[in-house]
Amino acid sequence: MQTTRRRAVRTAAAACAAALLAVLVPAGSGAAAAGRPGTLQRDADALHEAGVTGVSARLDAPHGVRTARSGVGDLRTGRPVPPNGYVRIGSTTKAFVATVLLQLTGEGRLSLDDPVERWLPGAVRGRGGDGRRITVRQLLQHTSGLPDYIADVVPEPGAAGYRKNRWTTHTSEQRVAFALRRPPLFEPGTAWGYSNTNYVLAGMVVEAVTGHPWEEEVRGRILRPLRLTRTLVPGDDPLLPRPHARNHQQFEPGGPMVDTTVAYLPFDGDADGTMVGTAADVNRFFSALLRGELLAPDRLAEMQRTVPVSDDHGGPPGTRYGLGISRTPLSCGGGYWGHGGSGFGYVVQPGVTADGRSAVTVVAHSRPGDAAGSARQFRGVTDMVDRALCGT
Repeated sequence: MQTTRRRAVRTAAAACAAALLAVLVPAGSGAAAAGRPGTLQRDADALHEAGVTGVSARLDAPHGVRTARSGVGDLRTGRPVPPNGYVRIGSTTKAFVATVLLQLTGEGRLSLDDPVERWLPGAVRGRGGDGRRITVRQLLQHTSGLPDYIADVVPEPGAAGYRKNRWTTHTSEQRVAFALRRPPLFEPGTAWGYSNTNYVLAGMVVEAVTGHPWEEEVRGRILRPLRLTRTLVPGDDPLLPRPHARNHQQFEPGGPMVDTTVAYLPFDGDADGTMVGTAADVNRFFSALLRGELLAPDRLAEMQRTVPVSDDHGGPPGTRYGLGISRTPLSCGGGYWGHGGSGFGYVVQPGVTADGRSAVTVVAHSRPGDAAGSARQFRGVTDMVDRALCGT
C-alpha cells in the first residue's frame, strides 16, 4: 500500500519491508517526449524489460484515451495482461473514504475538528494514542501520531508466511487494538507519519456518523453516481474478478516470483486498502473529484490543504499530503493529485491534473524482493505518470 508503499516501511522485519515496498526502472524526465505517440507504450515496455512481469497503463486526456500493456498477465501460461483488467487499488481506497467524510462535513453531520472520541468513545485509548486528543482531520492527513497496525499482521515474512496467514481476518477494532499496543509516532498534530490505522478509524467514523458501513456509503455516494460499475469493495473476499493479471511477489532478493493474486486479508480487508477497480474507473473517480463533481468547492479546498511528508516517505521531492490525496510536482510545472496503492505483488499509481482534465493510472503486477529495486520501481512509476501528464 503506497503511500501504501508505507506499509513496507512500517513492517518490522526487513524482509517483509522489502516485499511491501514499491518498484520500477528509472524512466527519465522531460515533458516534450510525453506528447509523442507511443511514449506510454515505450515506458511500459521499459518497465517490463527491467523485470516487472506485467505492466498496464491508461491515460484519459482531452485528446483521447491512450493505453499500454507489456509483459505477461500470467507467468505460468504466458497470456498477456488483459485490457482494463481488474486490479487491487490498495491505499487508493483512502481517497474514496476521505471523500465520503468530507461530504459528511459538508452536510453538517460532523466537523473535521471533532475529536475521534466524540464518534468512537473509548476506541482509541492506549499506549499508541488517545482519541480525546486526535481529530478527524488528523486521521485523514496522517498527523495523528497513531502507530501502524501493519507490523502486527505480518507475523511471518516470506512466501510461507504469506500462504499461511493470507486467509486470516481481523475486525477494525482488532486492527486498532494492535496499533495501540505500540508507542505513538509523535504528539498529535506535530508531524506527519503515514499510518494505515488512521483510515481503519476513518471507516469506523463513517459508520458511527451514518449508521451504515463505510463501504455502503462509498457505493451510494461515489460508485453509483459516477457509474463506476467495475469498482468493488470486496471486504474479506480474497479473489479478483475476471479478467485480471496475476500478481507476483519476490519475497527475498534473487528469490522466485510467488503468485500473490489472492489477497492477503490481514491488511487487504478494511477502509485503509481493500478496494478493487480498473484503471478506467480510477481515472474517472479522480477526474470527477478534481472537477468538483463529488465535493463542494470549500470541501475540495479542505481536501487540498497539504502538509509536507516525512523524509522517509519515499515519494518524489516536494510531495505533500492533504486529506486522503497527495500532491506531487510535475516536471513541466504545476502538480498532480492522487493516492497510490500497493500490496504483495502489485503497485498502482494514479495521477490527475489540477483541473481534472487528464488522468493516468499505472499498474505494475510484480514487485522485487530488495529495497533498492523497490525504490527504482517506484521512481519509474512516478516518472511514467509525470511524462504522461506533462504531454497532455
